[in-house]
Amino acid sequence: MVHRVGYAPGVYDLFHIGHLNILRHARSQCDYLVAGVVSDEMAELAKGRRPVVPLPERLEIVRSVRHVDAAFVETVPDKLETWKQVRFDVIFKGDDWRGTEKGEKLERDFAAVGVEVVYFPYTVHTSSTLLTRALNALVTPGSGEARTAP
Repeated sequence: MVHRVGYAPGVYDLFHIGHLNILRHARSQCDYLVAGVVSDEMAELAKGRRPVVPLPERLEIVRSVRHVDAAFVETVPDKLETWKQVRFDVIFKGDDWRGTEKGEKLERDFAAVGVEVVYFPYTVHTSSTLLTRALNALVTPGSGEARTAP
C-alpha cells in the first residue's frame, strides 16, 4: 500500500547530476515518486526556449531512473491542476524557489489542499542552462557545426 506520494516536477533537459540528486532525495522522502516532465511547450513558456532534448526522450530518461516509480507529462502551468490529476502528498522543488514569489505562491496554493512543499539544495555548479551555453560555445556561428579542439 502506498502511503506518501511525492511529486518532483522539472524539465529534465540535458539530464545531469542535479536532476539525479533531486530524484534521489525525493524518493528517500516518499513511498512512491512521480516525476513530472514538463512538455516542450510549457518549458518554452516558462524559460523562453524549447528544451534541447525532445519530450519523448526526456520522458524515457526520467522514467528509467531507478528512483522514479512513474513519470507524468506536465502540460499546464498551474501545479494545482497537475495535483488534481496526480494526487500527490508532497511536492519537491529546488531551494532556488524558496523565498521567491513563485515559491511562496506554491506554498500557499498547496497548503490549501494539504500538500507539503519540500525544498532540496539546488546544484549550482551544473545546470541545463550552463550545459546549453557550453554546447552553444562549441558551435561555430552560422555553420551549425561543432568546432574541433586545437
